[in-house]
Amino acid sequence: MLRNVHIEEPPPTRARMAEARRNRETLLEVAARVFRSGASSASLATIAHEAGVGIGTLYRHFPTREALVEAVYRDQIDRLGEGARELLAGHPPTVAFRLWMDLFRDWAATKHGMIDTLRSTTNGAPRGAGEMRARLTELVRMFVDSGQRAGDVRSDVEPADVSALLAGVLSTSGAPDQKDQAGRMFDVIINGLRA
Repeated sequence: MLRNVHIEEPPPTRARMAEARRNRETLLEVAARVFRSGASSASLATIAHEAGVGIGTLYRHFPTREALVEAVYRDQIDRLGEGARELLAGHPPTVAFRLWMDLFRDWAATKHGMIDTLRSTTNGAPRGAGEMRARLTELVRMFVDSGQRAGDVRSDVEPADVSALLAGVLSTSGAPDQKDQAGRMFDVIINGLRA
């Protein structure tokens, strides 16, 4: 009589875990680039190929197209946060904020390519959209609070209002060929914030 023998898989090695992390990061970078180019209909196989991994690797990390899109969206917001902290560490608050606005514009260009897929995940609004909007407002709050402490930003400025202004700029001048116009509009916002 044969007994059921359960053979346990060995735990993943550090090298395999590091490779999995690198693969995930590469997939996110490639997908962001593809979405930023406006090729939101690019196949997952194309993204995997450009990332130098097999389609099975992509599906292990992101079982659906929507999962990949949401992961790119979240990753880009995380990068905005890292950029905000780095800029505030190296520049006066209003200069840092203006430089960050350019990062925000580039992030929005990436997001623009994902918008149809994001909308298809739930009835018109991506999962976690409220959470992501709140995270963006918190990033704006970092700049506003820092600028107010430095005496460079008016005391009556509300981060949610500034976030809405940034969204307005991107809704009217967010296309790649409108970069210069968006930059001029960001300058107007910065000048309006000054104390």
